[in-house]
Amino acid sequence: MSVAALLLVSGTMLDPAALGRFADLALECVHREYPNKIAHVLDSAADVGTPRELTPVFWGCFDWHSAVHGHWMLARLARLNPDAPFAAPARAALERSLTAEGVAGEVAYMAAPGREGFERPYGLAWLLQLGAELREWDDPQAARWAKALAPLEAIAADRLRSWVPKLAYPIRGGEHAQTAFAFGLALDWARVSGDTDLEELLVATSRALYLEDRDCPLAYEPSGHDFLSPCLAEADLLRRLLPEDEFAAWLHLFMPGIPANAGPEWLPVGRVTDRVDGKLAHIDGLNLSRAWMLEGIAASLPDGDPRKASLRAAATAHAVAGLEGVSDEHYAGSHWLGSFATYLVTGRGLPSAADPVRQQAQREE
Repeated sequence: MSVAALLLVSGTMLDPAALGRFADLALECVHREYPNKIAHVLDSAADVGTPRELTPVFWGCFDWHSAVHGHWMLARLARLNPDAPFAAPARAALERSLTAEGVAGEVAYMAAPGREGFERPYGLAWLLQLGAELREWDDPQAARWAKALAPLEAIAADRLRSWVPKLAYPIRGGEHAQTAFAFGLALDWARVSGDTDLEELLVATSRALYLEDRDCPLAYEPSGHDFLSPCLAEADLLRRLLPEDEFAAWLHLFMPGIPANAGPEWLPVGRVTDRVDGKLAHIDGLNLSRAWMLEGIAASLPDGDPRKASLRAAATAHAVAGLEGVSDEHYAGSHWLGSFATYLVTGRGLPSAADPVRQQAQREE
């Protein structure tokens, strides 16, 4: 039975059997060094090294940013499911990785001259998301991991703090360079961590870069290698900034084609033609990220807004399509898609009323 079918049969988005499959993907890759794609500038022969020599924490999962969100995924799943069978292996993997010594090596790598743009903005934003997850986890071991990660977390925040004011234009692509998605993750971290300076910078810059946008050409999406939607990611960012009524009015101008009370047909799911090809497999990630962005947009509209039904119908269709692609069959997708699936099914980034963690706490009260 597919992961999507498990979720649908269980009737819950937090079913341990399905989430265990996601956890297994990260457990298989966070300490798997090869194959590996490093983004590494060499100034001399002395800079040559293996992935784990260069970045001694995040050297698995094919590339640095996937290793980061693989660790985030393990933290997220273990925090939400402390008694699940995968929780202990997830904790053991985090314990192995998140050491003060390892983070010091990461800091030394990041601080070297010429690496100011390393993993900017996508990897930096996911590093902050990992920091946010650890900060929100009320657990002594997680607190120790958060303390160990803090120096690298600080570098990531400072890199964004120095870069964001220089952006004369947003980056609107559907891959790693996109600013809207990274800004959303970083803004969530800034609010969790209490970094009001970065929060204010991201809010002001987002308003300056995006608030006047109109008629986003959603029909032009996706490009063939997209795993993020330029239009939906922008709306998913702006819903974090604007009050409900203001966001609803902005969305009408930005995406006027969202129908009222419609099914999913208005936004067809992305079609994956070859899951062995790492770039073409990006479309599975696009379906997953579209699903959580559509959910976030719907959750941020006022009650009674007729676009909610259309957004949620499309979110469901994209979730089912994206989850069908999450498997261990091809490493091109398995090294990262579990993280996107976890972000979706656990409601990460949604307004607080829709957060499964808070829903569960409310049910227990």
